[in-house]
Amino acid sequence: MVSSAEILKASILIVDDHEANILLLERMLRGAGYVSITFTTNPGEVCELHRKNHYDLILLDLRMPGMDGFQVMGGLKEIEPDGYLPVLVITAQPGHKLQALKAGAKDFISKPFDLAEVLARVHNMLDVRLLHEESKSYSQILEQKVREVEESRDLISRQSDEVKSLYDKIVAEQQRSIKLSLQPGAMVGVENEERLATHWLRSLRLRHPWLQLNLLTAFVVGGVVFVFQETIDRLLILTVFLPVLADQSGNTGSQALAITLRGIILGDLESGKEKMLIMKEALLGLLNGALVGLVAAVGMYLVAANQNLPSAFMLGMVVFLAMIGSCVISGICGAFVPLVLKRFGADPFTASTIFLTTATNVTSMGMLLGLAAVLVK
Repeated sequence: MVSSAEILKASILIVDDHEANILLLERMLRGAGYVSITFTTNPGEVCELHRKNHYDLILLDLRMPGMDGFQVMGGLKEIEPDGYLPVLVITAQPGHKLQALKAGAKDFISKPFDLAEVLARVHNMLDVRLLHEESKSYSQILEQKVREVEESRDLISRQSDEVKSLYDKIVAEQQRSIKLSLQPGAMVGVENEERLATHWLRSLRLRHPWLQLNLLTAFVVGGVVFVFQETIDRLLILTVFLPVLADQSGNTGSQALAITLRGIILGDLESGKEKMLIMKEALLGLLNGALVGLVAAVGMYLVAANQNLPSAFMLGMVVFLAMIGSCVISGICGAFVPLVLKRFGADPFTASTIFLTTATNVTSMGMLLGLAAVLVK
């Protein structure tokens, strides 16, 4: 709603080639309280003046020399982007009124001037004009608000997608953490479904089959020792280093197994990279076996020399070579066993340790006793 104060402050331009008409209209308007009134007797200046000042109302005489009011309105249409001309024409010709309205004028004042008519039509024109400007301004503000709302909605949508993506990542990480936390139990035959509250009978059914399988693999290890019983009877000192090699090769295999299982859980082990993994673990087994084997060989030599055994040096070489060989094979088995089990549809977390332990024990004991049987006479 436009207030009376805003109407009285509106900018008005009077255009007439007769100064007497301009002075009369100015006196009427100022007497009614209008404060922003300018005038010109040159119709050619109207368009430029309106372009600079954007008048709220133009009182325009139609009959002027050189350039009439219709031509002026034609120029004003190019200035007003929405085509709304704030023009109140002044005419003494009744026939010009309809033509002026068709040309874009919004109302007219008849000559000679009637004070009440002039003030009423000026007031009404300014009221409509200011409402039009207010509506246009409000529409622009509304459009800006709509754009802001749309941008906010897009931002909220993007943030919602980001939150959902982050939530999915957190859930995935939580699931991987749960799998990692269950891995140690699975590696010794404890099923993922077993919890602290699981009944002891169910725990027995879940665990016992794996212990029977482990017993069978232990018999295999015992068979290796039995095969080389004569060598053990001849070189009893080897029994001191059997658990040493078994532990070292077992740890080497367990390290490779842990890395492989972690890669399977986290999805790091991509298809086609299995060969590279096995080669890496074999190289690490070779290097670690050589470093550890050197220390173990020195230990064997010192123990054998202390017992005055003539084959002390060769026994040290046997330990060195056996340590290297068993660590290389253990590293390969640590990576190879879970991959094979996974390929055949078995659970690599549950069965890998049992097969790996058998492989490392058989390898370490077999290589130590076998090399001793061949090299130490």
